[in-house]
Amino acid sequence: MSMVPEVKCRRCGETFSSLRSRCPNCGTRRVAQSSRTPGPTPGTVSGTAAYERAETNTKWQIIFGLILVAAVVLAVVVMVTTSLEGADVKQQTTSITPPVVTEYVPVIEAAPTPEPTPTPTVEGLRVMFYTTEIATDFTLWVDDPVDLTVQVMPLTLQGLKVDWKSSNEDILQVEKTDEYAVKVSAVDDGSLPKSAKLTLTCAGFEKELTVYVRPAKK
Repeated sequence: MSMVPEVKCRRCGETFSSLRSRCPNCGTRRVAQSSRTPGPTPGTVSGTAAYERAETNTKWQIIFGLILVAAVVLAVVVMVTTSLEGADVKQQTTSITPPVVTEYVPVIEAAPTPEPTPTPTVEGLRVMFYTTEIATDFTLWVDDPVDLTVQVMPLTLQGLKVDWKSSNEDILQVEKTDEYAVKVSAVDDGSLPKSAKLTLTCAGFEKELTVYVRPAKK
């Protein structure tokens, strides 16, 4: 039996002589055991403030534990008592009370009449040729149609129908191309120059423009 104590490597578990500073198997450095004895903590020394606080905490922990145990016991007693009372109620014979028959007829109220949606108020119609507004009248030549659009004022009004009408379709024709756009064409009836009225109506509002029709440009 060897007189030199052996130690175990903390990495590979190989045992070797305590005289070595490293493990011969993996080369891990041996950690020397400390010979220092740790001093007592303040909480274990009688007469210190930490010791008194520790004693106080221990007392409160005991009190809290007793309260918790009492609460659990009380809860178990209540549950057992409730179960027994429920069993007694089930064993008793219950009588069914017949429903009371009355001649009352419920009155069904009619659904309230919805309020009518107010008709939007159109404040104006702006006829536009691209970005230019046509206020009252304009000149149109034969074989030179123009595309017109309309803006319903105020601009917040949406989805309103706009009707376009010519006072004389023999010389002024209107073809709707979009919800708010038309193509206006002039026709030579052999007696030009002439004029016709272009009328727009929307939600009771009406706007009228005078169109001067001229022969084709040479």
